[in-house]
Amino acid sequence: MRASAGPARPLVIRVLLADDQPLVRAGLRVLLGSAGDVEVAGETSNGQEALDGARGTRPDVVLMDVRMPVMDGLEATRRIAADESLAGVRVLILTTFELDEYVFEALRAGASGFVAKDIEPADLLQAVRVVADGGALLSPFATGRLIAEFVARPERRRVEPSAREVLTEREREVLTFVGAGRSNEEIAAELCITAATAKTHVSRAMAKLGARDRAQLVVFAYETGLVTAGQAG
Repeated sequence: MRASAGPARPLVIRVLLADDQPLVRAGLRVLLGSAGDVEVAGETSNGQEALDGARGTRPDVVLMDVRMPVMDGLEATRRIAADESLAGVRVLILTTFELDEYVFEALRAGASGFVAKDIEPADLLQAVRVVADGGALLSPFATGRLIAEFVARPERRRVEPSAREVLTEREREVLTFVGAGRSNEEIAAELCITAATAKTHVSRAMAKLGARDRAQLVVFAYETGLVTAGQAG
């Protein structure tokens, strides 16, 4: 998995759990509680509770299941991302299957990444830390297949390639590498620039495109044809 560098994460990461299965929540609570730098801010069993919980507790990260009653995780993610008062809240999607249409929609809606529910405990803790840092956590291979499959469907909403014209030539070049899952350090090595300069180009592209984070840049890169599934990884 790749991740972008971001601002320093809080000393203690507050995580809100959103899953309709009590056993899953109990397991997550124990796992997160075992880490000295993570604490559970609350537990919710549906999307509406997750939205209300995010507004009430202002967690750093929401671990969000997709399929939940009342309001699904997709809609909850969309509302959290659209709420300016929750600008600092990051959503990490928990999914049974990585290649899932709902995962793509969640990334488009503003989620910062996704992890499979069978992820190793240590990897889940690291995923929470990466997202809390302000980074995006994506599996380039799975993301590439996922996005390429759904943007190719004729019924999907398209983004015209002309949307890329707001970016400079260098920013488009950098965005191509972002879409292929490259880190700032890897982009810097490819383009013979510093990692700080690569990060600046990424930040400017995000600002110009109104992207919440790096994950939405990946979606944009695929939807405008800058990247295809064969380039992932």
